[in-house]
Amino acid sequence: MSIFHAMNTSASALTAQRLRMDVVSSNLANADTTRARVNENGEWEPYRRKMVAFEQREQPFRSHLNNAMVKGNKTSSEGSGVRVSAIREDRTPFKMVYNPNHPDANEQGYVQMPNVDPLKEMVDLMSATRSYEANVTAVNASKSMLMKALEIGK
Repeated sequence: MSIFHAMNTSASALTAQRLRMDVVSSNLANADTTRARVNENGEWEPYRRKMVAFEQREQPFRSHLNNAMVKGNKTSSEGSGVRVSAIREDRTPFKMVYNPNHPDANEQGYVQMPNVDPLKEMVDLMSATRSYEANVTAVNASKSMLMKALEIGK
């Protein structure tokens, strides 16, 4: 394990949480978009909410080789960070809103609206923000420890 391992792990989490915040921002920006894309029937379809999926980042081959050479056959269980595995669309049905004056209203006067719930998006945004702040704190603690180690070496 290198001395920068904790910083690299926190940096991967910062990157992943930043992307999560970008996706939440995109969802909020498109909360009223009724014409996001054309479906296979040639009709406009509202914006679908997107969600970010995380997974543990795989260790590079070099790390596995070093662990095998140093520790024998034992595999290391140390974490190596997180990465975004996919950005998925939420398949919940669209909301139907009665608005006969809307240009996309059907014959009954209903408009399909995106499946974005602003309250749910705000909860996701707060969660991503808190995780981002926690990782910044971890980076600062690691940096402080490294600086103290350098002072000891003087």
